[in-house]
Amino acid sequence: MNILLLGSGGRENALAWKMVKSHHCDKLFIAPGNAGTAAYGTNLDIAVTDFEAIKAVCISEKINMVVVGPEEPLVKGIYDFFQEDAALQHINVVGPSAAAAQLEGSKAFSKKFMQRHGIPTAGYAEFTADTYEDGKKYIAAHTLPIVLKADGLAAGKGVVIAVTQEEAQKVFEEMILHKQFGEASSKVVIEEFLQGIEVSVFALTDGHVYQIIGHAKDYKRIGEGDTGLNTGGMGCVSPVPFMDEVFMQKVEERIIQPTIAGLEKENLTYHGFVFFGLMNVKGEPFVIEYNCRMGDPETEVVMPLLQTDIVGLFAAMDNGTLMDANITFYPQSCATVMAVSGGYPGDYQKNFRISGLTDFHSEESMIFHAGTKLAGDEVVTNGGRVLAVTSYGNTLSEAVARSKKVLEKISFEGMYYRKDIGYEFD
Repeated sequence: MNILLLGSGGRENALAWKMVKSHHCDKLFIAPGNAGTAAYGTNLDIAVTDFEAIKAVCISEKINMVVVGPEEPLVKGIYDFFQEDAALQHINVVGPSAAAAQLEGSKAFSKKFMQRHGIPTAGYAEFTADTYEDGKKYIAAHTLPIVLKADGLAAGKGVVIAVTQEEAQKVFEEMILHKQFGEASSKVVIEEFLQGIEVSVFALTDGHVYQIIGHAKDYKRIGEGDTGLNTGGMGCVSPVPFMDEVFMQKVEERIIQPTIAGLEKENLTYHGFVFFGLMNVKGEPFVIEYNCRMGDPETEVVMPLLQTDIVGLFAAMDNGTLMDANITFYPQSCATVMAVSGGYPGDYQKNFRISGLTDFHSEESMIFHAGTKLAGDEVVTNGGRVLAVTSYGNTLSEAVARSKKVLEKISFEGMYYRKDIGYEFD
């Protein structure tokens, strides 16, 4: 079949790498893609939210399946766009409807959904400009730390963990009154802080049944030792040592099963990935957030460890046979380390030449492009997070060491990467 993959990051490079291994995949197109995805298919200069241009290429290239990488087109209703157009209805869109995508698109919606279905999560309250003074009082009476979240999509930057009252009040004011994230922060969700270890679990669902396809631990802080500003993710490891059978059984029974049952009960159409962002609090799982797509850089370790044909799973999800799929995993550990631009997650420059990309030869490591583009024959930087180097190992520390060894041969102006990914598990 002919497949269109939407997106341009490391997640999409990893998905492209995995999808072209499938015997179901005849031609792969990526819109807009990056310098890395170009090795696996045809990049198309189309924005992920330009639905009319996406429709045109689906028709002209006889596309059978559309895999949606990022969240924005999902929240804006790309699934519904295809379902409502007679020329597109036959295409298998991997992603939820706009209504179901509110699990990610609105923090307030997801918290209410969890309350309705008895899914463990942090206590919270929500406020708008109309209830701004109430919000200030709520913060003043709340224990610290306290978590403030812009309700809508904010490119991964709309969450702040405030450790002082002054910081919390200032962040709340910036979000609500000064519209720091535009409409995304017209409503702010304030949560209790959960002390524990973050981990993510990934499933595919047709809205009725599900299959777990992996889990991972992300490292969000820019600095070593988990210090400094939050980023989109500086690295990732899988499998996570504490994710044993006992913990995973709790995750399935208390979180995944009631989530899928809730989607079905509320008639929310869902054919795609569910990203369960969890906190392990003394062995008990709580939901921090839902995402309606794969994570980045989590995809860069989940896809290499998934032995099962991912395109076959997408097809099974579409034809009602997902429950019959046999999910298998490679036995190794896997780690990815992200190389980022100088200044990230703040201001940074682009268009620096990247050298060393072809200077390594290893079956244990691979380079996924996150923020790159082709400039003539050269690959140059085109984002804050530039490259994700993923490696296999017999242990997590061995996998991390291999990725760092590859990164030692790569360079671009201002390049930085954390050298302590997976440090807790050494």
